[in-house]
Amino acid sequence: MYAVIMAGGSGTRFWPYSRNSRPKQLLSILGDTNMLQMTVDRLRKINLVKDIFIVTRQDLADAIKNEIEGVRPENIIIEPEGKNTAPCIGLSALRIQQLDPDAVMGIFPADHLIIGHKKFSTAVRTSYQLAKENHSIVTIGIKPTFPSTAYGYIQYDSDSEPEFHNAYRLKTFAEKPHRALAERFIKSGDFLWNAGMFIWKTSTLMENMKLHMPELYEHLIAIRSRIDQEQNFSDIWREIKPESIDYGLMEKVGNHSYVIAADFQWNDLGSWDAVYNVASKKSSGNVVRGDGLILSGKNNFIQTRDRFTAVVGMENVVVINTPDATLVVSRDQVESVKDVVEWLKKNDRTELL
Repeated sequence: MYAVIMAGGSGTRFWPYSRNSRPKQLLSILGDTNMLQMTVDRLRKINLVKDIFIVTRQDLADAIKNEIEGVRPENIIIEPEGKNTAPCIGLSALRIQQLDPDAVMGIFPADHLIIGHKKFSTAVRTSYQLAKENHSIVTIGIKPTFPSTAYGYIQYDSDSEPEFHNAYRLKTFAEKPHRALAERFIKSGDFLWNAGMFIWKTSTLMENMKLHMPELYEHLIAIRSRIDQEQNFSDIWREIKPESIDYGLMEKVGNHSYVIAADFQWNDLGSWDAVYNVASKKSSGNVVRGDGLILSGKNNFIQTRDRFTAVVGMENVVVINTPDATLVVSRDQVESVKDVVEWLKKNDRTELL
């Protein structure tokens, strides 16, 4: 199997620590190793992974080549610009088909936390077998442990595929729900968290894109011709409409799609509150990373770099301090940090991006 890591995101929910030139996937959010390197290391431990590719933006390519170990420079795939996950995955499939027209390809996010490597490896192996032997479209879902409103969900048919461990036919995808709906999902027992991981044969992917995403497919065929002639394809890429793989393809493939119900520990680390939830805490529930102090407060998160930061008499607050910017946000509003980044863009505060 060829593994592809999607590493072109901007990590706006982690502002001001995450910046355009140094987004979340290149940061050491947990421990001393950056998130992308953790993902590469995790995949290298799986025997059936033949090679690893990283798809990213042009402006991040040099940093990835210089800093990430275990991936050859020629395995860095460059997107001319971000177009959401479906075009990104299609471009990666073209690259892998140059090596093996009938290869099995796995898609993995660059910046998720996974604990329980044996269970993760088992889920990947089952997905690989299902994709290779049945020519199926496969995704990996996570058995939910609480009614999260921060994750998307996958509904599955409770009748499992007997030949493949924890494999179920996929019914539908659901956007991040409100609290009451998330609770109903959990109570129903047939929903999983959407972990954004996919496994399929490249030939199966392209056949289904031709059927369900014909406009994107035609663009990819034109790009393949340019690649074969070692020509630039940026003009074709600009014509592609951004679209996610979930809604562009996965919801349309019907009986050909499966989800693996996995039970390894997983967190997409999609916000500062997600980092708070997995961090070691004091008895007060506070987390202080760097030079900081919390008095008469509980359940707070401080991350500070080169500046002493004090919080007094507050609860459930995130404070992020960098040399040129400070973020103070309620833990239940951390998803809105991306709106700060949008404001900075609109107001030409590029020095803070």
